[in-house]
Amino acid sequence: MPYFTRDSLAFLRELKENNDREWFAANKQRYERDVRDPALRFISDFGPRLARIAPHLVADPRRSMFRIYRDTRFSRDKSPFKTHVGIHFFHEKAKAAASVPGFYLHISPGESFAAAGIWHPDSGSLSKVREAIGAKSPAWMRIRKSKLPIEGGSLKRPPRGFAADHPLIEDLKRTDFVTSAQLKDADLTSPNFIATFDRACRKMSPLVEFVAKSLRLAW
Repeated sequence: MPYFTRDSLAFLRELKENNDREWFAANKQRYERDVRDPALRFISDFGPRLARIAPHLVADPRRSMFRIYRDTRFSRDKSPFKTHVGIHFFHEKAKAAASVPGFYLHISPGESFAAAGIWHPDSGSLSKVREAIGAKSPAWMRIRKSKLPIEGGSLKRPPRGFAADHPLIEDLKRTDFVTSAQLKDADLTSPNFIATFDRACRKMSPLVEFVAKSLRLAW
């Protein structure tokens, strides 16, 4: 049995076109049946697989799935709902650290992806990652050699404490350390999707491991 179906994707498409509380209330049962419940089941079932990839990352149905309700307090966009599903498999020290590495699953019709690493780390975490890169960590050099694509924001100028001619200066300018793999709708609706996501996580795990160890977190 697939976790996500064409009905799951259809709901998200329709929500994008009808992003208001009245429509959502009328279709809440569809959301729970076709989107929320399959996502929670996926999180639970992926737990044992995650334990074999990264034992100190967590798959928790209570916390791994992001709320569909948007926080509109500081946003010009007052649309009340997210039109995608976000699932985060995070490090067990998430309560103790402001920024931790992990895996992420983003489900949106035609725009789904798997991702890994650390996004918008706090200044302390970012400094530790840069220290490891600046010291030419063997793990980071292996990631560079593997050509795993690293994504996210970067500074225009070298960060404080690093010379502009440092051989890894472009890596040191990074403010995010993320990699991703695109997922087709057919991947999501396949009965083998959990294996597809497993393979993506394994391929991206060197970056998660590097960040975890840079932050002195158990791996």
